[in-house]
Amino acid sequence: MLSGIIPPVVTPFDENDEVDENGLRAVVKFMLEAGVHGLAVCGSTGEGHTLSPDETRRITEIAVEEVNSHISLISLHASRLTHHEFPIIVGIIANSTRQALQHAQAVRDLPVAALMVTPPHYLFTPSEAEMFAYFRSIAEETGLPVLVYNVVPWAYLSADALVRLMAETPNVIGVKQSAGDLHALAWLLANLPEGKVVLTAVDDLLYPSFLLGAHGAIAGICTAAPKLSVQLWDAVKAGDHEKAADCHRRLLRLWQFLHAPNFPARVKAALMLQGVPAGRPRRPLQPLSEDEVKQLKSVLEVTLSV
Repeated sequence: MLSGIIPPVVTPFDENDEVDENGLRAVVKFMLEAGVHGLAVCGSTGEGHTLSPDETRRITEIAVEEVNSHISLISLHASRLTHHEFPIIVGIIANSTRQALQHAQAVRDLPVAALMVTPPHYLFTPSEAEMFAYFRSIAEETGLPVLVYNVVPWAYLSADALVRLMAETPNVIGVKQSAGDLHALAWLLANLPEGKVVLTAVDDLLYPSFLLGAHGAIAGICTAAPKLSVQLWDAVKAGDHEKAADCHRRLLRLWQFLHAPNFPARVKAALMLQGVPAGRPRRPLQPLSEDEVKQLKSVLEVTLSV
């Protein structure tokens, strides 16, 4: 079962708008060294809506290579440890079944734990029945587990609809609940079919999400501050609510800066201020201004202090 802190990693781009593979490797290594419990690539934070199927595959390959290398290194230095399942989730942000399947088929032969799929959403809102058919087609034609990425305001599935979809479709294994909707998260958790998962993306409310029973988080805040996010998860699991509340307050302070237009650039700037070459966003998005970086630096100095 997917659980814990699963950061949706950024995709570094160079000045020619190409994927910066060395930068991506550095980002993945930073997440692994922070002790995260899985990785999500090609999601919203990873600018997945801008990626081709070939790019989706290459990004996934790099994540797999770095994870395997990390696990092998740990095993080499601690004989008690063996290779364990470390989930890699691949985001698909598409606007037709055909387009989504092109991305899914590109990674089908790789060790992918699940696909994280938004509804098709450009301008024309699908009906509930059409969205159900979309997710079922992807799950059935690829044989891969599917997480519904419930984020798009005008193509948003209600908690009741999500429960029905999961109950009726074995390969739809859960939901990444986003859009700031803690009410829907609570309802999902109270009515969740057996064996399914709910991962929170309510970034400023990870702590109450975990208290409600969320199985983990795939949230941009976890990418900007992976170690602090892991500390929050561990504190909740240990019942150390004084520590958890402190982590929550610090993450909330950071979220107040990150939650703004050009979110991928903000997360990338946070990583670069921590020494990670996270690259620039893909055009037309631009890196943060010098003034914005200075503001973020001040926030990080407080947020990440121990």
